[in-house]
Amino acid sequence: MRIVIGEGSCGIAAGAIKIHSAIEKYAAEKDIEIGITGCNGMCFLEPIVDIYDGKELIKRFVRVSESDAERIVNAVENEDFSSLSDIEISDEDKNFLDLQTRIALRNCGKTDPESIEDYMDNGGYKAIKKVLKMSPKEVIEEIKFSGLAGRGGAGFPTWFKWSAARKSAGEKKYIICNADEGDPGAFMDRAVIESDPHSLIEGMLIGAYAIGAQEMIVYVRAEYPLAIKRLEEAIKQAEKAGFIGENILGSGFSCKMRIKAGAGAFVCGEETALIESLEGKRGMPRLKPPFPAQSGFKNEPSNINNVETFANIAWIIENGGSEFSKLGTENSKGTKVFALTGKVNKSGLVEVPMGMTLRDVIYKIGGGIKNGKSFKAVQLGGPSGGCIPKELLDTVIDYKSLSATGAIMGSGGMVVMDEDTCMVGMAKFFLDFTAEESCGKCVHCRIGTKRMQEILTKIVNGEGEQGDIELLEELCGVIKDGALCGLGQTAPNPVLTTLRYFKDEYDEHISEHRCRAKECSAMLKYSINPEKCIGCTVCARNCPVKAINGELKKTHTIDQNICIKCGMCSKVCRFGAVSIG
Repeated sequence: MRIVIGEGSCGIAAGAIKIHSAIEKYAAEKDIEIGITGCNGMCFLEPIVDIYDGKELIKRFVRVSESDAERIVNAVENEDFSSLSDIEISDEDKNFLDLQTRIALRNCGKTDPESIEDYMDNGGYKAIKKVLKMSPKEVIEEIKFSGLAGRGGAGFPTWFKWSAARKSAGEKKYIICNADEGDPGAFMDRAVIESDPHSLIEGMLIGAYAIGAQEMIVYVRAEYPLAIKRLEEAIKQAEKAGFIGENILGSGFSCKMRIKAGAGAFVCGEETALIESLEGKRGMPRLKPPFPAQSGFKNEPSNINNVETFANIAWIIENGGSEFSKLGTENSKGTKVFALTGKVNKSGLVEVPMGMTLRDVIYKIGGGIKNGKSFKAVQLGGPSGGCIPKELLDTVIDYKSLSATGAIMGSGGMVVMDEDTCMVGMAKFFLDFTAEESCGKCVHCRIGTKRMQEILTKIVNGEGEQGDIELLEELCGVIKDGALCGLGQTAPNPVLTTLRYFKDEYDEHISEHRCRAKECSAMLKYSINPEKCIGCTVCARNCPVKAINGELKKTHTIDQNICIKCGMCSKVCRFGAVSIG
């Protein structure tokens, strides 16, 4: 038997390294194999320890602690797991994975991300061997037949970009992976690189062969140190095995690979800004045309796709484009990976066929809303996306249907909000982000997003005026029409969708100076109910600005002129005597 510890970033953050060390300590004198894997997507259950008999998963233990290490080792040694029922995964939690269809994430949480042998034992690098016996045109046709669209946000047909780059003349061609995942709440690319780096390498190799590229570059966020470390090791392993370098597998095809760590600018998710950064310049978008397929990195033909797109490629080649195209809807083929986060019970990575409804993802896979609260909205597409309300929960997940709601598919962020979320505050949160991340090249984005941010700040501070909503709507249209790149063109989306579906909350903020979610602190008033206050003085002792007055065993009061509305009094009161209005 073999003990496998989940050591993606989520598992490590939850204590997986300490658990690994403890298991090694107790297994030191025993004939037990110990290994690691990446994130299987069930981030809400970390740390996770799996028990394998050969290639068969026989037990999965969740929320494991160091104190469980000795019990696990003894159970494996004795082949008796009856004493571990308290940490064994429940049937309900098993549904999180059982209801998914995994292609891009097929190896995540199954294989050792630091072992090329493990990847190859699970079918890895068979697709590139197959491709090297095909013509580049045949490879592109197979991708075309699959219907795979780029998973980075725009949903542009992958085959078309590859074909354009292949037909373009140039001294040298490049294939680039956009791993500059900048959306708040998104972590799909990071998880794939950490958990299955060889699938990215193999997908890029196939793309490089198809377009005739001599160099592959992965542009990844420097904030992903574990992903970079494992990808660097995977590249070395692939070079040693003959999959990267000169005359790959004796085919005459040669291609090298390197990593570029980006500084974390959101705008570098736009492909031409990414190219500028690769060239050592400030990340700012270029005018198009020419498109990167004609003149990209170093003014040579270049193709850019994101991590998830490349992670699908080897599976498509190995299983056939027709198998991929069987999944999904008429206009959106295959599966899509989402980072399911927010006020949902089961957060993590989810891969589902296009055509599944938002309701099924959030309630069947995600387990519904935390603490029995009601669902209010889901933000799709990050700062470039939009908020979809509860009346549209049965919207199917495909490019056309999501676009009709005012949101976008995006790279796959799915942030769930409950009844306690202020939608005006949510719009401001995303505008704060896009205004900060604007590169400043064009006036519409640089000044327009800042002006929208100022208006939203005024509204949540209780200073909104009549006409603010109309001004926001006007600014949204001007920015969408005039901004140079996708960051500016989509920046108004969170505001437009919240105005479209939650305009009554804007009206309440402006006309009544009221936030129904009680999130906008400037509009809150803290007071003490004399019928519930027993004069324990706990609230007064914890108030950071000494705004609470009262003697022991007598009713206390809050001086509204001093109160900073931090909410500390409400948090520490055990008798529910503090009212928030």
